[in-house]
Amino acid sequence: MTGARLLRGAAGAAGFFVVGELVIRYGIGDDMDFPPPSTILLETGRLLADPDFLAGVAATLANWALGLLIAICVAVPLGVLLGSLPPVERAIRPVLEFLRPIPSVAIIPLAILLIPVDEMMKVSVIVYASLWPILINTLYGMHDVDPLAKESLRSFGFGPLAVLSRVSVPSAAPFMATGVRIAAGIALVLAVSAELVAGGVAGIGVYVIQAGSGNRMDLMMAATVWAGLFGVAANVVLLAGERRLFHWHRMRTGAQS
Repeated sequence: MTGARLLRGAAGAAGFFVVGELVIRYGIGDDMDFPPPSTILLETGRLLADPDFLAGVAATLANWALGLLIAICVAVPLGVLLGSLPPVERAIRPVLEFLRPIPSVAIIPLAILLIPVDEMMKVSVIVYASLWPILINTLYGMHDVDPLAKESLRSFGFGPLAVLSRVSVPSAAPFMATGVRIAAGIALVLAVSAELVAGGVAGIGVYVIQAGSGNRMDLMMAATVWAGLFGVAANVVLLAGERRLFHWHRMRTGAQS
């Protein structure tokens, strides 16, 4: 099944590549307006030998990883706390529901004004954007804990902290992992977006700006392709880890369905 799925995906990508190549070369204008996919893929490979681009990748991924790590350290304990104290969650929930729909990209100009340090501003925006999927999924996970399991542990004399550490947190862990996986993609989008808006010394977004100022559409698109590939790679790695660590959860949900 997996092999057939990969073949279908490869066939779809190849078909899209061929159609795009034909349309751009013979349909909508010359190569200077928009480079064909073959040129973009060629430049995508060449960027691996470009030291400026590699420095930008390192800067972007460093901000991405730091912002995501901070978001995890904040959102998971906060979600566990709120999920364990329903009255507190009900009191804070309106504030969360007000802040959560605000587009994270929209706060970048405000962050530029409030946080003068370039890297700190970018990391702060990433933290804000990554916080919500992890927090909401942690809350859902805490609500999904089997109440019978908690009552069984209490009947054996275990206190609230023991019930939390032995039942609630392990049961909610798959939801937390899903939140982290979703947040990883969002964090990468915000990392590049912040660089596009605020600029800076290095970063994938900075490289795109510089390529655009030199009228190098092929380099702009190639750098964008790498940004997408990093997002796909992060999702694949986190999804594989999620399935490996929490296969029991998939079996349980499959049995329930």
